[in-house]
Amino acid sequence: MKKELIHVSTKQKYIWRIFVILLLNLLVIAVVIKTGSSVETLSKVGSTGTEVRQIQTRLKQWGYYNGAVDGIYGSGTKSAVVTFQRKNGLTPDGVAGPATLAKIGLPSGGGGGAGGFSASDVNLLARVISAEARGEPYTGQVAVGAVILNRIDHPSFPNTLAGVIYQPGAFSCLDDGGINAPVQDSAYRAARDAMNGWDPSGGAIYYYNPAKTTNQWIWSRPLITVIGSHRFCS
Repeated sequence: MKKELIHVSTKQKYIWRIFVILLLNLLVIAVVIKTGSSVETLSKVGSTGTEVRQIQTRLKQWGYYNGAVDGIYGSGTKSAVVTFQRKNGLTPDGVAGPATLAKIGLPSGGGGGAGGFSASDVNLLARVISAEARGEPYTGQVAVGAVILNRIDHPSFPNTLAGVIYQPGAFSCLDDGGINAPVQDSAYRAARDAMNGWDPSGGAIYYYNPAKTTNQWIWSRPLITVIGSHRFCS
């Protein structure tokens, strides 16, 4: 009798152990499913952030969107996305899913990191933005960062961030020590936004303040846009 009780007890422990293992497996599967669904987060009405600004910027450049590039996915952004989708053979649901983002030229789920740049790159770009665009509107700060990044891909400039920034005579803040001044918090955000693809400059590779520049050559550059005190040129 005693042996039978011990046998039953051992069997119950075994059954409970199997039950616990199965339960843990189910919990792991549930977490994986939930995590996987969050990876496919889509920009839609109510979304905010860098990816939305990137969508708005691209659609505005192409004439689909006439509102503010504010990073808020409202009815105006949805309407622009729907129009874009219809003209590009996509389902016109107003949701910027992977297919729509691909047509716009943005990575699915983009806007999470700072474009593959390192933390030291963000810090360096922020220092230049803070020194060169202090007192400028936020859009103007992002635009200054975008100009620096645009130069990396341009054949007339070095192909690294540090190379562009430290190119002799490129930025006055390196000559007057402004790059060593305390960095504004907004400059860090502007650096990340520029690295994530937001380009309010419209692809510019030069900018200048007409009230301060003594360089006559810069006035000959084709003007793209004016933001705050800066003119952005190609």
